[in-house]
Amino acid sequence: MEREVLAEDLKKLYKAGDMVKADCGGCQGCSACCQGMGDSIKLDPLDVYRLETNLGLTFEELMNRHIELHITEGSILPNLRMQGTKERCIFLNEEGRCVVHGFRPGLCRLFPLGRYYEEGEFSYYLQSQECPKKNKTKIKVGKWLDIPDLKKYEEFAAKWHFLLKDIRNLLEEKQDEQLTKELNMYVLNLFYTNPYESGADFYIQFEERLEQMRKLLSVLRQNA
Repeated sequence: MEREVLAEDLKKLYKAGDMVKADCGGCQGCSACCQGMGDSIKLDPLDVYRLETNLGLTFEELMNRHIELHITEGSILPNLRMQGTKERCIFLNEEGRCVVHGFRPGLCRLFPLGRYYEEGEFSYYLQSQECPKKNKTKIKVGKWLDIPDLKKYEEFAAKWHFLLKDIRNLLEEKQDEQLTKELNMYVLNLFYTNPYESGADFYIQFEERLEQMRKLLSVLRQNA
């Protein structure tokens, strides 16, 4: 989703092979970025797929405790649930460590980096004011993200971002409350509640659903 970015941070952009001063040394017990985040940790379809697969839960079961739905910029999307007075992430244990670290969501892997999108792709930037950890060291962006098949993931992340942007633009043009509700539910069902095959390639399945979504958007644009 769109978010405010400090102009100073965008003076230096990175690609996956670049070195960036983002390594927190395992955080050493710090969980500042896992608390008080409200509904900002949005989950894309791959995030939910990984949680479902590794926890052995369905989307509906995740909704019972671990995730929730919120409307952001007109889109209904799932986000990680925070709990307690300190709004701690549902996946933090008593020692302040992440119990799903091996399959944590993309935004969690990214922090303290951000993505700057333009012309169908994105670069990374360092969010200089976000992480309180001192004396961070340099690490290659790709290693920091620690995502299998990073090139495929980056292509997926860009396509998902620009798809949501296309949907928002269409709904702003139409100004149709009923269409907004129906399209949001369609996106939620197509990309989240309708389960992916755990033994098949996620990215191939996503591309099939993406093509289905694009065809629908094309029809809606023609029906002005």
